Amino acid sequence: MSPELSRRSLLLGGGALVAGATLAAAGAAAAIDQATPEPTGRRLSAAGRTQAGVARPATPQRNALHAVFAVPDTSRLQRDLAALGSAILALLDGPSQTPNPTLPDGPGDLTVHVGLGPRPLRAIDPSLPGATPMPSFARDDAIAADRRDGDLLVALASSDAGALRPALDHLLQAVPTLVPLWAEHGFRAAGEGTVARNPLGYLDGIIVPEGQDELDENVWITSGPLAGATVCVLRRLRLDRRAFTALDVPARDGVIGRHADGRPLSGGGPRTQVDLQAKTPEGEYLVPARAHARAAHPSFTGSALMLRRGYAFDRGPDPTSGVDDAGLLFVCFARDLDAFVRTQLRLDEVDDLMTYATATASGSFLVLPGFSRTRPLGSPLFT
Repeated sequence: MSPELSRRSLLLGGGALVAGATLAAAGAAAAIDQATPEPTGRRLSAAGRTQAGVARPATPQRNALHAVFAVPDTSRLQRDLAALGSAILALLDGPSQTPNPTLPDGPGDLTVHVGLGPRPLRAIDPSLPGATPMPSFARDDAIAADRRDGDLLVALASSDAGALRPALDHLLQAVPTLVPLWAEHGFRAAGEGTVARNPLGYLDGIIVPEGQDELDENVWITSGPLAGATVCVLRRLRLDRRAFTALDVPARDGVIGRHADGRPLSGGGPRTQVDLQAKTPEGEYLVPARAHARAAHPSFTGSALMLRRGYAFDRGPDPTSGVDDAGLLFVCFARDLDAFVRTQLRLDEVDDLMTYATATASGSFLVLPGFSRTRPLGSPLFT
């Protein structure tokens, strides 16, 4: 059995945490994809087989800005996407010697990726991946109508937080008819790869698809005109951190299923798979029945692994309610929406962590295949 198959078998049968709270010429561009590691902080090409900012760079940038828009006129969508893609390439892949008033210090490791929501996808072809909206989940009552779904996602990430808003404002000049719905500026703790500490103080992103084979199996659409696309789920989760941290440490660990340093309650090191069958001498499960690590396990959900790239946010106390408007901007990528839906439905039923999370915005988007100067952004949808 190959190492890849062995690891997949282990992940799907032995305790993977799958959800948290992850070149101008087309030929040259195709070689710049998620299999190519880029050092943190280094300039990344916007062109490629897949869009940057999903699995490139391997360690997510520390800051991100996710902006969701309505598209008033879908009849001009092809032109708008092409214009937006050209603006992205000009901003990020232009000559480094040319001064850029938008980013006077250069783009650095700034990445931008673009996705379409269910409504415009249905207008193109109802059978497209992502054309079906997400269902409502438990504790979704706080989501306002203009913060559910959305037509277009523009996601920017950078080590330089100050580059995000100027870059977004510049790109929007190419598509002035877009109507802003909501946006969130998030930040990540220091980490390596996808692993970083979440707002509750626990390591997240420990088990995700790794390497080209696992990414192709779980994240990327690999064939047909949409090869290089993926489905992104975006969930803004307000977390009741005060209530969670009021628990004693063993109770917190029991809610998560791991210690704060990442070690599973079933034993082992920070990257050890959770053993859901491990028991105490008295016959009790070491990982509690309603722990997040157990509830999210794919052996129960029947779902694939998801690539997670979550960001914390903190807007301070809500002026009306006084409740802290802070938490996690959960971002994940998978080949289809079902991977997330199956997992979330189970979390709503048997995950004690959901007691501390309230969704305040939610949407799913088909992150379009990679593009270049000879292959406009979104062009596979219209051929």
